[in-house]
Amino acid sequence: MSEEKEIDPPYEMSPPFTELDINTTTGGFYNGFAVPVAIPAKIIISILVVWAIFWPVQSGSILNGFNGFILQHFAAWYIWVVAFFLVVCIGLAIWPAAGKLKLGIEGEEPEFTNFSWFSMMFGAGIGVGMLTWAVAEPVSHFESNPSTIMGLTTGGTADNVREAYQWSFLHWGFSAWACYAICGLSLAFFTYRRGLPLTIRSGLTPIFGNALAGVLGHIIDVVAVVATILGVAQTLGFGVDQFVAGLSRIGIDGLSDAEGKANTIGILVSLLVIMGLSTLSAMSGVGKGIKWLSNLNMALSIILLGFFIIFGATWFGLTAMFVGLWDYIIALPWMSVNVFRSDGIEGSESFLLAQWQGWWPVFYWAWWIAFAPFVGLFLARISRGRTIREFVLGALIVPALMCFVWFAWAGGTAIELELNGGAAGAIFDAANGDKIFAMTDFMLTPIGPWLAWGMSVLIVVLLLTFLVTSADSAVLIVNTINAAGDEGPKARPHILFWGFALALVVAGLLISGGTKAIQTAMVIGALPFSFVMVLMVISLIKAIYNDTRREKIGVPTTYDQIEGATGNGLSAEM
Repeated sequence: MSEEKEIDPPYEMSPPFTELDINTTTGGFYNGFAVPVAIPAKIIISILVVWAIFWPVQSGSILNGFNGFILQHFAAWYIWVVAFFLVVCIGLAIWPAAGKLKLGIEGEEPEFTNFSWFSMMFGAGIGVGMLTWAVAEPVSHFESNPSTIMGLTTGGTADNVREAYQWSFLHWGFSAWACYAICGLSLAFFTYRRGLPLTIRSGLTPIFGNALAGVLGHIIDVVAVVATILGVAQTLGFGVDQFVAGLSRIGIDGLSDAEGKANTIGILVSLLVIMGLSTLSAMSGVGKGIKWLSNLNMALSIILLGFFIIFGATWFGLTAMFVGLWDYIIALPWMSVNVFRSDGIEGSESFLLAQWQGWWPVFYWAWWIAFAPFVGLFLARISRGRTIREFVLGALIVPALMCFVWFAWAGGTAIELELNGGAAGAIFDAANGDKIFAMTDFMLTPIGPWLAWGMSVLIVVLLLTFLVTSADSAVLIVNTINAAGDEGPKARPHILFWGFALALVVAGLLISGGTKAIQTAMVIGALPFSFVMVLMVISLIKAIYNDTRREKIGVPTTYDQIEGATGNGLSAEM
């Protein structure tokens, strides 16, 4: 269905489609919700929870089978589709006519300051991952990456540092934020310019039009809800392991096993704390609880990062930042589109390269795609009144640079201490979630054990604020999608349900198969939404192009202008 059709002069184009009537229930338990979205989404997630908890062996086997099929047949799709998203973002930012279009009506100004905007963007995006992967990932790639597999560098030696940062920056850099930016821009554009509901289906109106008010739209939103829950579950799964590691460091024992991973009691205690606080925050809304927590975790992040920059590997980190950024940008085109093909011979170079790509880039691209409806809708919600160029550059560059800084100095300090500082495996041998605690402990214990303990407390508090921000944002956003884009307050039972459901998804998958089970479920769940995102891109480009044409000939482009024009006899058509 076309977005517009030609009408009689003096207009060469009609105004855009601005009405999508999604039926919601009036009265009762589901008052204000689109029942064909809310109930199927709850059923799917409930089935996953019950399956993972009561049939862990069977669920693990079937999920692994699906995962193997996807890695074999869709690895190239994940690699290329994320490259496509990045190219589109860059194109929109440099497209003069598109870049100046505002995500809102004429004269509308942003609701949040730049500091709060960046804080919420980073905190609800992948800020929580920094506390685990800013240390763990450079260390992992320092020991093994495609260059070491091909024999070009030697793992664990100084000649492998640049390759370690090149791949670390790829996974957490512009490509990751391009997934978020595409989804967020689509939602903000169609909601705040067109007046359409703040939900995923609105981004496809230029292609499907009013058909999205029915079954097709319901399916799209259900897919988005399931992807969101699995994407956030992945983040919380890593966070629980690290939270338990931190509690052990500050003297709370009995929450982990012999390998340092969270045991069942540790998982349940952590989720009770995280989801309890996040549910309370979700009930207060974006402007209160989430904003306050985001500002707090940004302030604590600056303190912790400042510690690594000043007292850690200052020069090593500076070199890693700028040399790594240069290597990353130069290699980005190749890394973004290259697909390693296996020859099927276990242990061969091509087999190991394809396996490594499945473990790292494919996994990450699936994670970011699954996370995109959550972060994208949240970015849209906090970005009203900004221009397309401002949104794309802000969402693409600033958070990515923050990730690079974290990787350079936190990860760089770990590598430098192991290479030259006498750490002797104290950091490298620790579990991924425990690496940052092991590093600060090694640095501060000789000065004073209380300093190491105090730094562990700060990291635990920072981790908790990140986890709570991610979880409460996810609960609010899932309810917004279920309510056909209504951003208003939701009934407490629905907030409690999704908080409880998210906790059970994480607990069920962790108990049955650890973080590997969550990774597998997430990679599978992200696949259908990746196709939805491609359609969102096509719809967005079409809509922006048509709006630039409309502006040239004086045809209304925003819903408020269309309402005024309609009152003067001009009808908006699809």
